[in-house]
Amino acid sequence: MPVESGSSASSRQAKQKRKSHSLSIRRTNSTEQERTGLQREMLEGQDSKLPLSLRSNLLDLFGQIEREFENLYIENIESSHSTSQLSQKLKTTYKASTSKIVSSFKATTSRAVCQLVKEYVGHRDGIWDLSVTRTQPVVLGTASADHSAMLWSIETGKCLLKYLGHAGSASGDQTAHIWRYTVQLPTPQPVADISQTPCDDDIDFSDKDEADGDGDGPSECPSIRVSSTTLRSHQGVVIAADWLVGGKQVVTASWDRAANLYDVETSELVHSLTGHDQELTHCCTHPTQRLVVTSSRDTTFRLWDFRDPSIHSVNVFQGHTDTVTSAVFTVGDNVVSGSDDRTVKVWDLKNMRSPIATIRTDSAVNRISVSVNQRIIALPHDNRQVRLFDMSGVRLARLPRSNRQGHRRMVCCSAWCEDNSSCNLFSCGFDRQAIGWNINIPALLQEK
Repeated sequence: MPVESGSSASSRQAKQKRKSHSLSIRRTNSTEQERTGLQREMLEGQDSKLPLSLRSNLLDLFGQIEREFENLYIENIESSHSTSQLSQKLKTTYKASTSKIVSSFKATTSRAVCQLVKEYVGHRDGIWDLSVTRTQPVVLGTASADHSAMLWSIETGKCLLKYLGHAGSASGDQTAHIWRYTVQLPTPQPVADISQTPCDDDIDFSDKDEADGDGDGPSECPSIRVSSTTLRSHQGVVIAADWLVGGKQVVTASWDRAANLYDVETSELVHSLTGHDQELTHCCTHPTQRLVVTSSRDTTFRLWDFRDPSIHSVNVFQGHTDTVTSAVFTVGDNVVSGSDDRTVKVWDLKNMRSPIATIRTDSAVNRISVSVNQRIIALPHDNRQVRLFDMSGVRLARLPRSNRQGHRRMVCCSAWCEDNSSCNLFSCGFDRQAIGWNINIPALLQEK
């Protein structure tokens, strides 16, 4: 029985080597000789038409292949053992590093306080746009997909007036309306003491959507249905409007790919600003100069110059890769643009070839606003967040949002009102509400 004895000896040697995970697998001369002898005895005892020499060569080749596979098998065992140790070490290091980063981040942002002060509830559908009056009395205005626009008392949250003159979603009837009404501001009530909420990660951000109640709206809100001036000539939805400096002209932006400049007193069309390849999304005027910037779904925004009555120049800027949702002026010589490509870019009017700062976010950006005094950019997002950045692109804060406060749907627009002591930032969205925030700006700037 020499065959069984030699085979069992070889098998025991292979098992011992695998258990020790040794990389050295060379056979001893005696073992090789024994294996060769056994192989030849096996060949002689088998019936085959192949010559014995050829069968012997084939057996040698298959033996070499077997040894190579055995070598690779043992190396893989050693490699997997080393890799598991390295992976465990990396995981331990990563956890320690990220915990330190998060701890230091919370420590630096805890002093920056953002408070939700007031909720303005009464619209029956999503709110597309909001703005704050630039002159006294200071009131909040909202425009909704429920075909209405409302004026609100900032301090009390009470509706002062509802305008019902449009036949479509705000300006879905392809017209822009100018209406006048004497506002009687209610007596401000003492502001409730709201617990201070850090702007960032100390709050529980829940993705739970609360059910939106239909609501009957403000019960004692007066309404009007007739405008004093109706501006016509657009062939599509009027999506935005703004007053040109001086208050005698107004510019409107439409889905008909044009922006129109009107004379307010005569309602006449002064200029039609054409050139965009797709629908317009927003328009904005400079606070002190006769400049207009329009943004469009064609990924561009255009700067229109009316400072010289005889020359109306236009400049096209192609800094984004998706819809430009808004572009706004600052008090200085800057333009800030936001886009569905999840970026916000800051431009210098004196050199618009490339942005001086780029803010990259994780969600599409809607109608942005820039504070007048401190030039803080408020970014409303599709993902229900509102973030604050400075003009150099440094993130200052994220407004608190949970299932108990903040927006529960896409945030469409933001607007600053720094002169108001109770609420200096407003936001609105598809959750049918506008929110007034108190932003501790000195604390924000101190963190820079």
